[in-house]
Amino acid sequence: MEPAGISWGQPREERADAARNRAHLIEVARAMVAELGVEKVTMDALAERAGLGKGTVFRRFRTRAGIFLALLDEEEAAFQQRVLAGPPPLGPGAPAVERLVAFGHARMEFLLERTCLARAALDPGQPVPIGRSPSLFHVKMLLRETRPDLTELDALALQLTAALEGPILLYLQAPADAPAPTGLATAWQTLIERVCSP
Repeated sequence: MEPAGISWGQPREERADAARNRAHLIEVARAMVAELGVEKVTMDALAERAGLGKGTVFRRFRTRAGIFLALLDEEEAAFQQRVLAGPPPLGPGAPAVERLVAFGHARMEFLLERTCLARAALDPGQPVPIGRSPSLFHVKMLLRETRPDLTELDALALQLTAALEGPILLYLQAPADAPAPTGLATAWQTLIERVCSP
């Protein structure tokens, strides 16, 4: 059974003007990234291009990394929709092992295609939120389906999720030393098949 989604409580209702500002800022930030590249997008430059005060940009994003996190979040929502309702094997309808393999491949592809955005969204002052990641929930659900006998399911799901969310981003910070994407995908498949073997 597929989860309808993960809720972290009742979201606070956004004022209409704040919602318009958010949508405008995200649209302008996306255009700036496409036109100038991530490195040229700053809080000041975004405020100026959007025709809004710097305080508005700061309240919305808090940090420069927050701008890119907001852009990444929108694309993340589309990715999660593919996982929850897309065609198999990424979406429902395939055996759990196939779905885990497909998820790892798709997740790596998602991050590798967004290298600059993913790097810019990293905020060294904030912890990596793997423990609350929808990826963790998904990996745990599929592991439980394929290996209900696992005694350390939570710990194993966390480690597998970290293999997709943490080290990949570290590799993205050192592209010259990174293994080829095909090597990472093959290694993920090997790992999943071994973990899921009875």
